[in-house]
Amino acid sequence: MKNVSLPESWEEETEVIVIGSGFAGLAAAIEAKNAGNSVIILEKMKGYGGNSVISDGVVAVPGTTFQENAGIKDTPQLMLEDMLEAGLNLNHPELVGTLVEHAADTFQWTIDYLGVTYRDQVLRLGGHSIPRSHITGKNSGSEIIKKQIEKIKSLGIRVRTRVCLENILKDSDEHVCGVTVREGYQFPDQSSGVRKFIKAKKCVVLATGGYASDVEFRSIHDPRLTDNVDSTNKYSTTAEAIKEALRIGAMPIHLSWIQLGPWTSPDEKFYGIAPEFSDYIVFQFGIMVDPRTGKRIVNELDDRKVMSDTILNTGHPCIGIADARGVEVSGYRVDHCLRKDIAKAFSQISDIAEHYEIPSRELMESIESYNSYVVEKLDPLFGKPILDNAEPLSNPPYYCIRIWPKVHHTMGGVLINGEAQVLNLSKQPIKGFYAAGEVTGGVHGASRLGSCAIIDCLVFGRIAGKNAAKS
Repeated sequence: MKNVSLPESWEEETEVIVIGSGFAGLAAAIEAKNAGNSVIILEKMKGYGGNSVISDGVVAVPGTTFQENAGIKDTPQLMLEDMLEAGLNLNHPELVGTLVEHAADTFQWTIDYLGVTYRDQVLRLGGHSIPRSHITGKNSGSEIIKKQIEKIKSLGIRVRTRVCLENILKDSDEHVCGVTVREGYQFPDQSSGVRKFIKAKKCVVLATGGYASDVEFRSIHDPRLTDNVDSTNKYSTTAEAIKEALRIGAMPIHLSWIQLGPWTSPDEKFYGIAPEFSDYIVFQFGIMVDPRTGKRIVNELDDRKVMSDTILNTGHPCIGIADARGVEVSGYRVDHCLRKDIAKAFSQISDIAEHYEIPSRELMESIESYNSYVVEKLDPLFGKPILDNAEPLSNPPYYCIRIWPKVHHTMGGVLINGEAQVLNLSKQPIKGFYAAGEVTGGVHGASRLGSCAIIDCLVFGRIAGKNAAKS
């Protein structure tokens, strides 16, 4: 690939440049600074945090004290096996191994060093063989981001907002040595702002996230995902940084594997508030039915790809059903969904059938069958794991929500190794170039297992930052 010409003189220089201010970028900046480096963080939008801020703050980690206190036995090997199964074994084992090996100590780092708090509760999300998903105290990724921001401020770093990456620069030795950016950038105008050259005396860390909202780029790789399919991500989740990394010779991987979230609602935009109700109440303690048949269609605790594909194959939104007892046991609220008319409450099953035009007899049979599975702790129809605290769906009011998948996570990106170095087309590290988080590929294979994104970003962000210090 042809290099962009270097400037005669640099307008600014630092040792490490981090592009992106989400979980991965901030983790990298913290570790690079703690190793004694000068660090600049660049963020193209006017606010920091990207999609990390709007994530649900659920973190998959094996072998924690939370699990131990709950009597849950887990190991990195078990989590690795679950990730490989969900990823259809397209995951790169070295990367998955690195993730699970460093997950527990990184999780503890968020507690001891950042001061993040977690609920005394461990969930079993779809595709996981055992409970290992830990929830931040406020059930939001913003809690982790805020603690990371507090830390970088204490270290004397600030996030420079509205600074968009234009080019990654390489010297005559093919070593990444800096960037051109647009200061005063106004999304999505790529010509906005003023061009500036910034030198990286050690390296550049790319942590810009995925491309879920980039309809043109994603539909090239999966033609189904036109502008008729919504995304859970912010509008700014676009592919310009990935394309620039590819321009300088980075190896692309898994760009066509694009994950849809099976817990979203067509009755709101973006991620919204429906996933909390769907994922943590309906899928855990209720059922989902096809409104045309009144029948269940899938194990509600299966992995995201299986569930999304199954729902899409019906050709229309499906209906999630929970009851008052499920809401109570889950510890989650449903009132905010009710206020926004995303969820609805019914006093009888027949009212559900009438409202959603579901065959009444078939719906009743589906619920009665499921209730018998709960009593027997065995689902012979789809093999859904019946949770120990699950009870039959028989405690009105019943709460319902329309469910239809949205583009959620892009498993593809640039290929890295276990040291977070970006690899070229010959699988050799590009000198001075690191990446972490959703901008990379190879970790999750065909489908990311739920609650594995945050720990992915944090683990490889820290690795990138530590290794950046050695460049």
